[in-house]
Amino acid sequence: MSKRIERLLVVNRGEIARRIMRTAHNMGISTVAIYSDGDVSEPFVGEADQAVALGGSSSLETYLDQEKVLSAARRTGADAIHPGYGFLSENTAFAAAVQDAGITWIGPSAEAISQMGDKLSSKELMTKAGVPTLPSAEVSPDADAKKLAKEIGYPLLVKASAGGGGKGMRVVESEGDLQDAVEGARREAGASFGDDTIFLERWLSSSRHVEIQVLGDSHGNVVHCFERECSIQRRHQKIIEEAPSPAVTPEIREKMGAAAVAAAEAIGYTSAGTVEFLLDGEDFWFLEMNTRLQVEHPITEEITGRDLVREQILIAQEESLSFSQDELSINGHAIEARLYGEDPANDFLPTAGPVLLFERSKAAYARYDTGIETGSNVGIEFDPMLAKIVVHAPTRTEAALRLARVLETTRVKGLTTNRDFLVSVLRNESFLDGDTTTDFIERIDPPRGWSAERQDVIEAAIAAAMIAQGDRRANAKTLGSLPSGWRNSIMPPELVDFMVDDEAVSLRYQSQRDGSFIAMTDDLELSVLIKSRHGKDIAVEIDGRLVPFTVVSEEVVARDVRWIVHGPKGQIELTELPRFPDLDPAGLAGGLTAPMPGNVVDTYVSEGDSVEEGQLLLILEGMKMEHRIEAPQSGVVSELRVSKGDQVANGELLVVLADESESDKK
Repeated sequence: MSKRIERLLVVNRGEIARRIMRTAHNMGISTVAIYSDGDVSEPFVGEADQAVALGGSSSLETYLDQEKVLSAARRTGADAIHPGYGFLSENTAFAAAVQDAGITWIGPSAEAISQMGDKLSSKELMTKAGVPTLPSAEVSPDADAKKLAKEIGYPLLVKASAGGGGKGMRVVESEGDLQDAVEGARREAGASFGDDTIFLERWLSSSRHVEIQVLGDSHGNVVHCFERECSIQRRHQKIIEEAPSPAVTPEIREKMGAAAVAAAEAIGYTSAGTVEFLLDGEDFWFLEMNTRLQVEHPITEEITGRDLVREQILIAQEESLSFSQDELSINGHAIEARLYGEDPANDFLPTAGPVLLFERSKAAYARYDTGIETGSNVGIEFDPMLAKIVVHAPTRTEAALRLARVLETTRVKGLTTNRDFLVSVLRNESFLDGDTTTDFIERIDPPRGWSAERQDVIEAAIAAAMIAQGDRRANAKTLGSLPSGWRNSIMPPELVDFMVDDEAVSLRYQSQRDGSFIAMTDDLELSVLIKSRHGKDIAVEIDGRLVPFTVVSEEVVARDVRWIVHGPKGQIELTELPRFPDLDPAGLAGGLTAPMPGNVVDTYVSEGDSVEEGQLLLILEGMKMEHRIEAPQSGVVSELRVSKGDQVANGELLVVLADESESDKK
């Protein structure tokens, strides 16, 4: 008789918490959410049957605090725990503690996590099993990292032994960069996983990242669900994944699948897991085994028609797998894109802020696994992934092009995202040809965003102006029944100035007695008619062509308004300039500002110090990644505006550098 799970606590947040709850609810299982202070209003909390506040804002204070998590399980009567991915999902001590508490652990045994979840021990096990592995060595606190690096050879990768997701990873090209990489990776690993163990591994700059999904039950059944390719990466973190891989032949698939199954069988593996390989031609090397559900698991679900979370729950209930290897087959092609709050044009640095609008595309069908909705807030404490968007189609080309169109018509406003960059990758000819090695972004260098043409910018400005004048008329205190712009005499046109990056748009518009407008800019005179308006959505006929827009505004400083306009081709952000400009603008030459919101890990200079070009000034940490603030040129630190432990906003002034000559004059 299998044990029946009745109440499931999800030790995670965001999209994966919602994903797990969806399957649990479909299986008739009650769910419990836990949440940090900043997550109290997020969708995953409201969708659970119960929710428990953990009290705190950081990972260490909340989702990594094992005692708080177990207390929440006891208080709510949860008889099972699902860890999702990240946080405590590959923590041996936590898995053991859950089982010792008499709670069902939805995942592999603590012993299996210890053997395979730790990247060093799993590599040793694979070497003994005859699976090819790359040279590597642990860097203990008292180890000679330079000596170990010489034995492995450059370039190499400094890598966290626990966890994954690109955290605690650094590529090192030469000995001079090794020490900083080791220290930074160790800090990130400790902050993200509660384990700062790191190791060095030989780095292959151009190969394919291919992984095999495995499932094992407590009755000795183990299957693989074919491969996923995850080669499109930045900062060693995947952003586009697909299944099957365009480079894997039936022969390679059989060999890789057999190796992955053998690895699982060697340790009596149960639940879902992933064996990751680097593939170069027909040769492959074992990277690691992730003893948990992967972020990219939906693409495997799409090509196999199997719910992997359901299988995890069935296995935890001591039931057999619901299918055999012979019953699995590949149907079509699936591609997943990870939508992040980040700025591709600024080295993919994370962004944060309120989500003013999030709307799924209506252009074509796609699966959305998302942790946000309109009104959510993306903070600096956690990974900035907003959603996973998945398309399943008969062919790879159809999947890529449909996903590009879906992303292009997904409306997300309030913070900078990588959406337009993802679109450019998916439409890139090299991607469509299957030329997808791990150095794709550096080698191909697809456009980091969408470049709007002048016509697009003008039409976006017209849409913003039409929304603005309509809102002013609706909010008028007097003569509210009169149409917008109505006068009993001929008056000059209304004037509004916008900036789009460094591009100016000076728009004049004048209402006509028939309710239409004449818009004038760039020596153009355009006929404008508002055909419909429903809140933020407006359809405008411009010189006889009907164009739909979604428009959201936000006051960004005391006098400027940002208009975010989503039109047929993509999203354009316009800053409406004040009618009467500030005649005394403040500014500081030589100022270095925060490239992302975060916390100051440490400072390495003081006011009055002379610095050389490239010298480290301070380290900023946000969303579990570090950013080095270095001197862009030689000079003197005239102002240091932050200290260790300070929290700073995006764009906040950190350091002011002055020329040596200017400093001497003072």
